[in-house]
Amino acid sequence: MAEETDVQGAAEQAARRKADMPDLRSSDPALLRALAHPLRVEILSVIDELGEATATQIAERVGESPSNCSFHLRTLAKVGFIERCEAQGTSKPWRAVHRSRDLRPDPADPASIRTSATIGALYVQHEAARVVDFFTKHGAEGEWIEGTTVNLSTFWATPAELKELAEAIAKVTERFHGREADPATRPSGSRKAHFFATLNPDLDGEPTP
Repeated sequence: MAEETDVQGAAEQAARRKADMPDLRSSDPALLRALAHPLRVEILSVIDELGEATATQIAERVGESPSNCSFHLRTLAKVGFIERCEAQGTSKPWRAVHRSRDLRPDPADPASIRTSATIGALYVQHEAARVVDFFTKHGAEGEWIEGTTVNLSTFWATPAELKELAEAIAKVTERFHGREADPATRPSGSRKAHFFATLNPDLDGEPTP
């Protein structure tokens, strides 16, 4: 119980700190290459969830050895995704540097586009696994059923219209952001929720003449 409380407390402290953290928007090839690895995506996701985490804590979550996780943590730190926290006794936790990450490929660089696509695919796999785990374990319960959904839609749009839609989707949950940093703003009965969206053109078909 004490360990669970410590983890929750660290996550809430990190959430409050997160409100003051910068956003990352970059096409830096080094950043893209550093994240284009399935275990690094998992590790960064664990740090985002816990706020602060040691290599041992991360290893328990992802099913890898602490030494292997330490190697990948150092790689993520080298390019600036994460940093060391203040040591807690013998523990040396890591934390994220940015509040959010928007890693876009350089349209003029095919290698950048391929690497960005790899990262996107890894995050889709990670989130899809989380959603499958949720439906397998819970399948939504009671009053949460109507707020649990999987939506699919096929439509025709121009590049400009799809860009506009992508920007709108990115802002869908903005009205809830303050609740992460300040638990006092969370309504009674609220739970952490997850929003996962993908949007892409169908490049296998022909465009409208």
